Amino acid sequence: MAKEPVKKTAAKAAAAKKATAKKPASKAAAPKKVVVKKAPVKKAAVKKAPAKAAVKKAPAKAAAAKKAPVKKAVAKKAPAKAARKGKKNVSGYGGGSVDVVMSVDQVAREAASIAANAPTIAELEKLANKDNYLTINNLRAGYGKMEILHEFSLRIGRGQSLCLIGPNGAGKSTVLHSIFGFTNIFSGSIIVDGKDVTALTPSQKLSEAGIAYILQDKSVFPQMTVEENLLMGGFLKDRPAEAKAAAEMVFDKYSRLADRRDKPAGVLSGGERRLLEISRALVMQPQVLLVDEPSIGLEPRFIDMVFEILEDLQKKDGKTIIMVEQNAKKGLAFADIGYVLVSGETAIADMGNDLLENPDVGRLFLGG
Repeated sequence: MAKEPVKKTAAKAAAAKKATAKKPASKAAAPKKVVVKKAPVKKAAVKKAPAKAAVKKAPAKAAAAKKAPVKKAVAKKAPAKAARKGKKNVSGYGGGSVDVVMSVDQVAREAASIAANAPTIAELEKLANKDNYLTINNLRAGYGKMEILHEFSLRIGRGQSLCLIGPNGAGKSTVLHSIFGFTNIFSGSIIVDGKDVTALTPSQKLSEAGIAYILQDKSVFPQMTVEENLLMGGFLKDRPAEAKAAAEMVFDKYSRLADRRDKPAGVLSGGERRLLEISRALVMQPQVLLVDEPSIGLEPRFIDMVFEILEDLQKKDGKTIIMVEQNAKKGLAFADIGYVLVSGETAIADMGNDLLENPDVGRLFLGG
């Protein structure tokens, strides 16, 4: 009778242990399901949702952005049509409305068609007053094996001025380069005051034929003084004293340079530098001045000053001037004679003032 309570007590204790052992196991398992399995799935879902939304919305915004400029472009066309209806002129290469503004290629094509009626030698001689101080006959010239000038002819009288205008690549600067000896001459001749100078070197043309070439802007030596720059122009003089005397004559003529004779050329204004470049060429006392783009890079007030200097050299000192000028109106207003070059040939030749009034020249080269 005493053994039964012991067995029941032992059985109860065993059952209690099993229940205790099962409860912690179920509690430990529960966190594993929530934390490890379910939590990462929810976080991943949260991260993916914005990505999908961004991908869908981005193209919609891009599409909207692309469509917007199209609408604006259409809106901008309306004023242009209104302007054409009102016949408002827009100056450029041509003199009409926006729809007739000409490209550089169109200018070249129209100028080439005008060249079909190129001036004759007799007409060129008439413009030079039949003086023919400098003559170019049927010149074919260029660089290397490339021919730029084709059967080009020119006539200019002593003390006259001639301006070359035309589209880019027409051969304007090549004319100056050929006269001074910077190109290959394939055929033809260059005569100055009755002397054939075609085969002479640039230094020979300067010293023996009195031809001086005035380069485009920025040809002074900025670290050297104004006087030293001038003396460089007389490097072909037989004696330094001759160059010194010629420089003094320039200083007597131009007080602006005399006041700065000991200053570095780099401190001069743009107009003063151009004056120095022209004056340096005068040290050799030439009779012919080849002037390449005298107004390039200058302010309007300095442009006027440079052309006044050139006019003084022509009218008072009797210099013969051949120039290439980007400012066609200014160049033709200055020059006695004007040539319009197209593709290495002379398309039109006339007195400078008459070319300013020529409707074809105005439409193609003078901005209408």
